[in-house]
Amino acid sequence: MHGRLSEGGRPSLRELLSPLYTQALHSHCLRADAVSVWESDGETLWLPRFRFQRTPVVKERHKVGIFAGIHGDEPAGILGLMDFIRELDETPEIGRHFELFLYPVCNPGGTLSGTRASRSGKDLNREFWRGSQEKEVQLLEREILARQFDGIIALHSDDTAPGFYGFARGDVLARQLLSPALSAAEQAQPRDVRPFIDGFKAVNGMIHESYDGILCAPPQQIPQPFELILESPALAPLADQRNAFRLALKAILHEYCPFIAYGTNL
Repeated sequence: MHGRLSEGGRPSLRELLSPLYTQALHSHCLRADAVSVWESDGETLWLPRFRFQRTPVVKERHKVGIFAGIHGDEPAGILGLMDFIRELDETPEIGRHFELFLYPVCNPGGTLSGTRASRSGKDLNREFWRGSQEKEVQLLEREILARQFDGIIALHSDDTAPGFYGFARGDVLARQLLSPALSAAEQAQPRDVRPFIDGFKAVNGMIHESYDGILCAPPQQIPQPFELILESPALAPLADQRNAFRLALKAILHEYCPFIAYGTNL
């Protein structure tokens, strides 16, 4: 699968996700379903959802949503999130304090076509909380509203970037989590240290602004979750990109609970 995607091949959704579905079938921690299934141009599409919880014991956990593939021509985030899900299932202690909702393919039509945009030609990552008529956006908005996440992480790739970087939206927590995530990713990818990245001022690979209409929490949610966007250099080897995402996600989970505990004691 990695080889096909590296060479520009386009597997079906079933082929792409079958390793995760097989793993979920035999897992005590991982569950798989779909937000919705629909038809488009005679083809069945669905928005896959995986849920990780280390034990079935009912207790308070930090609820985090991780989203990839909102742009259909960015396979690194999809594969990196799949790698992370597999590691979670094999080493559940990584996510012991969390209930994780994982969405590896948020733009199924674009992923099948290998295009940034959806089947309707829209950049879905400029459509959120604007009354969009795009099905994928409406489904994801409902998910985000229903779950009331404590954190939202989106995975992207940038074909103009020489290295890995990220956006930290909102509060201090997001900034505190982004720094160790970028440091962890440097085991697989160099960091983008340009002073301006994607049109925004950046400091050591960290940006605190972003475009309007991106996948994020609704403006009315109180309290607002931490929000991070991780960006890999799309022209780098795919194996390095997916590994960088896996390492960054692990670092975020590792840093989150100690920081929350520290903040409570301030």
